[in-house]
Amino acid sequence: MARRKAVNTDNQITALKAEAAKYAVRVKDQPGLYVRVTPAGAKTFSAVARDPYGKQIWATIGGTELKVDEARDKAKAAIKRIKAGLAPFEEPPVQPDSFEAVAENWMTRHVKAKGLRSEGELRRQLDIYILPAWKGRDFVSIRKSDVAKLLDDIEDNHGPVQADRVLATVRGIMRWQASRDDDYACVITGKMRRTDPVERRRARVLDDDEIRLIWQVAGDFGTYGEMVRFGLLTGQRIAKIASIKWDDVNAAGHWRIETEVREKGNGTILPLPSLAFDIIRQQSKVEGNAHVFTGRGESHFKGFGKAKRRLDEAITAARAKALGEAVNAKKHSLPGWRFHDLRRTAETLMARAGVSDKIADKVTGHTGNAIRETYDRHDYTKERGDALKALAGLIERILNPPADNVRPIKEGRPA
Repeated sequence: MARRKAVNTDNQITALKAEAAKYAVRVKDQPGLYVRVTPAGAKTFSAVARDPYGKQIWATIGGTELKVDEARDKAKAAIKRIKAGLAPFEEPPVQPDSFEAVAENWMTRHVKAKGLRSEGELRRQLDIYILPAWKGRDFVSIRKSDVAKLLDDIEDNHGPVQADRVLATVRGIMRWQASRDDDYACVITGKMRRTDPVERRRARVLDDDEIRLIWQVAGDFGTYGEMVRFGLLTGQRIAKIASIKWDDVNAAGHWRIETEVREKGNGTILPLPSLAFDIIRQQSKVEGNAHVFTGRGESHFKGFGKAKRRLDEAITAARAKALGEAVNAKKHSLPGWRFHDLRRTAETLMARAGVSDKIADKVTGHTGNAIRETYDRHDYTKERGDALKALAGLIERILNPPADNVRPIKEGRPA
């Protein structure tokens, strides 16, 4: 192929000059080895041979930083592989993916692709707890002991519940990867939890005295207080209540609850009882803000944590005042209640008012029997309205009981 005199030494190769067109010079003592020279003066060693089908294959071995004897050895091996029908060079071993790479792929292809509402929390766990601990680690190198060590650290510094949440995230990543990799198996077992989910399940329900107290204090507590009252009357999640817009409630008092992607469930359309509808109508409309419970600018009310702490302080002060005592936070606070407990209390009160559990679940949006929900396509709007009327009626009776049925404010709940 080459018309020029073959080269044999490194000095001869160095002496080759660039020309107007690319050319190749044969290297002695190794058939099929050439030096190719470009018009820009770049020089590379190449091996050439025909595969079993007669096709000529050129394989670049490397630049002339290689010594000629090294180039001969590499060419000999490459030519042998070409003639055998193989790639000129053996593929380098596949480097294992890092844990970070797999986790980011999971975030993109699973979490974001499916529109999971927990994306923000999952990203927070990765950035704060998981990736700092396993930075630079190969995914397959993460063993059961590594997971246990991570959970120990989180449990010691952030609590057992947070440790279990991180465990669920790591398990999700590992199971996802196992579904894509023939050789990988998730290392997490069923006994790595730091808490018992059944024992963790909250059962806090406000009793009648607590309902009266919270309702009374909430009435003087502005927007957040109205949201508390509305939550007790409807049994809805705080995020749904906060995001109500004026256009979501029609003149008849029917509240159409916006459904988000992959949302577990909600009340869909709730015919509000007058007690709840009055709360809506009593809110002031703010120009440029479409929400009923307004916040800053165009947003709805936020700052739930701060508002809840201030409401708790007001409740503590009210209990102390009712008892004619100086405020003692430990003695007079209302222990262990959250906004979400209003939802559980509302459903409990509906049962007390004679509402069936099926209809109560329709109000709160709790999912029931999947097969029944697939085939039962009735919208239950009227039934939801009747249930909320029954709930409001019972709450009114609790707030205004007969004189002989009123008990003094308790100093605390029994342990």
